[in-house]
Order: sequence, then C-alpha cells, then structure tokens
Amino acid sequence: MSENRDIAKQVVEAIGGKGNIASFAHCATRLRIMVHDQGLIDQDRVENIDKVKGAFLNSGQYQIIFGTGTVNRIYEEVERLGITGTTKEDVKSQSKKHGNPFQRAIRTFGDVFVPIIPVLVATGLFMGLRGLLTQPQILSLFGMTAADIPANFLLFTQVLTDTAFAFLPALVAWSAFRVFGGSPVLGIVLGLMLVNPALPNAYSVANGSAEALTMLGFIPVVGYQGSVLPAFFVGLLGAKFEKMLRKRVPEALDLILTPFITLLVMITLGLFVIGPIFHSFEEWVLHGTTFILGLPFGIAGLVIGFFNQIIVVTGVHHIFNFLEIQLLEQLGNNPFNAIVTSAMAAQGAACLAVGLKTKNVKLKALALPSSFSAFLGITEPAIFGVNLRYMKPFIMGLIGGAIGGFLASIFGLAATGMAVTVIPGTLLYLNSQLPLYILCNVIAMAVAFILTWLFGYKDKMTEELQAAPAASQGSASTQAGSTTSGAVTEAVTAEANKTSVDEAALSMQIPSPVAGKVLPLEEVPDPAFAQKHMGDGFAIEPTDGKVVAPFDGVVAHLMDKSKHAVILVHENGLQLLIHVGINTVSLKGAGFKTHVQTGDAVKAGQLLIEFDLDTIRDAGLTTITPVIVPADAEQVAEVVMNENRQPVTANKDAVMTVHFKTD
Repeated sequence: MSENRDIAKQVVEAIGGKGNIASFAHCATRLRIMVHDQGLIDQDRVENIDKVKGAFLNSGQYQIIFGTGTVNRIYEEVERLGITGTTKEDVKSQSKKHGNPFQRAIRTFGDVFVPIIPVLVATGLFMGLRGLLTQPQILSLFGMTAADIPANFLLFTQVLTDTAFAFLPALVAWSAFRVFGGSPVLGIVLGLMLVNPALPNAYSVANGSAEALTMLGFIPVVGYQGSVLPAFFVGLLGAKFEKMLRKRVPEALDLILTPFITLLVMITLGLFVIGPIFHSFEEWVLHGTTFILGLPFGIAGLVIGFFNQIIVVTGVHHIFNFLEIQLLEQLGNNPFNAIVTSAMAAQGAACLAVGLKTKNVKLKALALPSSFSAFLGITEPAIFGVNLRYMKPFIMGLIGGAIGGFLASIFGLAATGMAVTVIPGTLLYLNSQLPLYILCNVIAMAVAFILTWLFGYKDKMTEELQAAPAASQGSASTQAGSTTSGAVTEAVTAEANKTSVDEAALSMQIPSPVAGKVLPLEEVPDPAFAQKHMGDGFAIEPTDGKVVAPFDGVVAHLMDKSKHAVILVHENGLQLLIHVGINTVSLKGAGFKTHVQTGDAVKAGQLLIEFDLDTIRDAGLTTITPVIVPADAEQVAEVVMNENRQPVTANKDAVMTVHFKTD
C-alpha cells in the first residue's frame, strides 16, 4: 500500500503539484488528468515512475497508463492526498474548454466531421476501384475497350461514388445537430432541403447550364451540393435554436411546434442568409488552397510536407478535413492527400530507425509498433511516444516529409478520396499514379530513416533522459510483482498458484468473447492499446452487441457504472481484460447492460455484457473491442495471435494462444 502511495505522490509532483491539477478521473486502464499548465508536466519523470506503462496528452487530457487494477489503487491514493476526483464526463467537459478559442473551435469542427469520414473514405475507395477497372490497360486484359463497358455498370458505379457527396449537407447537418445537442433527424431534413432537386443545382449554375433563383430581387439562391460550411452552421444554429424552443414551448405542443418552427426558421436562414455568406467563404478558401497547391517547382509540397506533422502536434489538423472534402467535391481529386501521406510515412520511418538502432528494450518495444501504426496512417504514437521525446528524429521526419511532399507536388499526384494514407492510401491511387505514389513515400521514408540513423538518435540520449528523473527520485520503491484487480482476483490467483501448470497446460487457446472481425492490437485507435502498454492480445470489430465468457472462471472486476469493461480470471490465474470500444467510459453506462457482477463464477459462453452498437457509434466512438492479457501476468511467457482475421463466432473460434512459463 505504501508503494502505491509513493507512486501517487510522485505522479502529483511530476505533473506540477496539487495546484496544477484542475480535475482527475480514471477509466479501466489509466488516470485522466486535466492540468492548468501543461508546461509544468515533467514527461520524462512521469514515464520513469514505477508501474507507469506510458503517458501522453490527448484531447486536452494528460493520460497516465497504469493498467487494470493498478489504476484503481493509484487513483485512491491520489484522493487520499487531498485531491478530489471527478467523473470521466467532467474531465471530458473540461477538455473541451482546454486551449485557446481557435483550438477549441477546431476541436469542435473535428467532432462534427470525424463521424462522417468513414462514408467519405468508402466513397474514395469506390472511386479508386472504378478508376482501376476502367483503365485501358486493365480492360485490354479482357479484350475490352472503354466503349465495351455496359452503361448499367457505369450507372451502378456512379451510385456508389456520387451519393455521399450529392447529399453531403445532410450528413454534415445531421452530425452538427448531434454534436450541439439537437435532434439529429431535424439535421438530416434540413441538410436534404439544402440540396432539394427543386433548387437549381450548384454544379449546373457553376458551369452556366442553369441560373440561380433570385429572391427579393437581390438574393441568389441555389442548391448547396457539395457545400460544407452552410450545412455546418445551419446545424450549429439549428441545434441551439431547437434547444431554446424546447425550454419555452409548452410540453403539450412541443411535438408539433418545435420541429415546425425549427425547420421553417432554419431553412429560411439557410437559403437566404447562411448559405450565400458561407458558400462565398468556401469559394475563397478553395481558391486559396488550389493557389497554394498550384505553386510551381514543388513549393506547395515542400511547405505542406514539412509543416503538416507540426500542425498535427498542435491538434488543429481537423481543419484539413474541410479542405480535402472541398477539393474532392470541386476538383474531383485530392492533391493534398499525397503530400501529407509522405509527411506521415517519414515520421514512421524516423521512429522505425530509433526502434532498430536502440539497444534499450523498453524503447524498442515502444518504437517498433508505433512506427507500424504510422505506416497505417496514425502517427500520434510515433510522434508523442518516440520522435518528440528526442526531438531530432522528429526533425528528420519533417525533412523526409518535405522531400516526399516536394516530389508528390512535382509529379502532380492526386487521390480519388481522403482520410486513408500511407499503406491503406494505396487504394486511392489504383491508376497510373500508383508507382509514383509508392516512389514518393519510399523516398520520404528513406530520407527520414537514414538521417535519423546517422544523426537523429543515439542510446546516450535515452540514458541522459532517464538520468535526470532517476536522480531526482532517489531510492524510489522498486516495482512489485503482479498486480491484481481486487480481493477476488487475489484469492483466485493465490489458489491457482498452489498447483503448478502441468505439461498438458503449457499453452491455452483463447476464443473471441465477441463475434466480429479480428484485428491486431496495432490497429486499435488508441495508443495505450496499440502500443501494448496494457498487455498483448487482439481486438474485435463487433458484428453484434454481446460479450460472452471465453472460458470458465471468475469475474474479477466489472466496471459497474460505465459497464464497458470486464476482467476475467481463469482457474490457472490467467487474467483477461475485455474492453468494449474506446473511450466508451464517457457514455456512463448508456447503451450497456450487464448480466454478471464482480465475484460471480461464470462458464464459457455465458453472457456477460450486452451493448448497443448504434449508441456507441452515434456518440462518435469506435466499437473496436480490445481483448488483452495484462502485461504484468507473471505466469505468461508469450501471447501469440493466430493467423485469422476472418469474422469469428463468440466462444467458438480460437484467436490467440497463451504460452505459460515452465519455471
């Protein structure tokens, strides 16, 4: 107990003392802290505290990863120091207030656009596939020409590629109503009104084949096909207006009057005021972006490729979503994607160089999976976990990104979609551009890797970073053995330790507790799981909302309020964490139903938790469910993921094998 108290004191001191803590809470694996001044956080000191498996800033929160069970005890010790804890929702609310007004505005902008990006990604992939199938070289393999393609097939592909952008305002207005607390269905209807076929089509007006309507003799009115900002502000103002009405309209008339007045007022403002103003602003932004991208001699790629990941560090990169959508809608392609892809690939290569060069086991275990994450299009683990810590690798990555972006600009590369980059991004270049796309990324990676290997990193840098915090901590307590999740787990583990594992039980097959598609942990959109700070295992993209026990055992711990995570213990002492979704603790149990309690004995296949997939997705969260063996499991020698990424049935298909120590 005294050890955890010492750790709690070290944490508080390392993040700037009690006075720097605005609020703190915890979920199943980590402390989530809001601080007044991020500059007072001693990152190196935090990372060298016993039992800390990682720490990083995310969405204004400082998150310190301790692991299941341990985090509860550290949280309790922090409270005993006289610091009042808060709920996870309170911390989330404070994080929205964090940063300057511009950062908060961009974060909100991102909250609106992130949920609709998957649809736009799918549309981009459809465009890429259509481009591949209609290439003369591909058609010639089947003895065909462009004239031989059936008209109905082209019509079908047009449905796939055009629908999302044709009704884009409906998607944006729906998401804006959801984020700002209105009724999403009203947002959908308002967005559809903005593109009603009765209005002159925006594209037809732009090419001169149709004329805008003139209202009141001077207001031009057109449809807003492909527009983003008019729908965004209609959604923002509409949601707030609806909430204001609901407070004033009598309950007996609310069902009739509130939607009627909201739709009437907002579509009037949308067509006659908001639409014309922000559509003009969109045109200016688009022209400015295309001007920069059109600069000669690869200047655009050089500048964007260098600064892109710096902007990612500031957290305001969500503004690029708007730019890319506009480019796709107006130009039919996305030259921005290839440039930023080179920047991301370069940061991954710099991180890879650190991982391969270092002899520090902990850093190697962090850097290698982080680099792989970057090659899949998620650079935050590589940037915050490795490159920025030593700074030089980050700079070498910027240089590599600038050179790759320069080449992408020179070659005139343009994607058919958005939001997927690096390796997955190849699907957006399934045409004659693919070899050049690969070349740009390979060169960006090579430059960043070589520069980092030669000039960007030495193990002496790690030793210097660790020396200062170690000296200030003095003779800190050494790390204890395996930590368990409460008295139930301790009892089960103690009983299991009485009996050694026999030869027949040196390994154990673990089936999936959830039906769905198997994913490696590296693809989980959360650095704590993706970098395996919590332990090794796999993830499931669920196809239904049920969690069942994958083996006979005991419920060691169930998150009784949020209901989103459960820890099971097998009779041999093996612990298994099942964590439904990412950041689903913020739902505070909404959409979840539990069928067991902490301490219950369970049988394989027994229903543990039910969860509503739509509730999670509507909150803008992912349903991807990590299933992990905690990193501090002393009896485990190795966790091996089976070669199976096909859809699996709960409690039927073995997904991973756990090998136990024989000592």
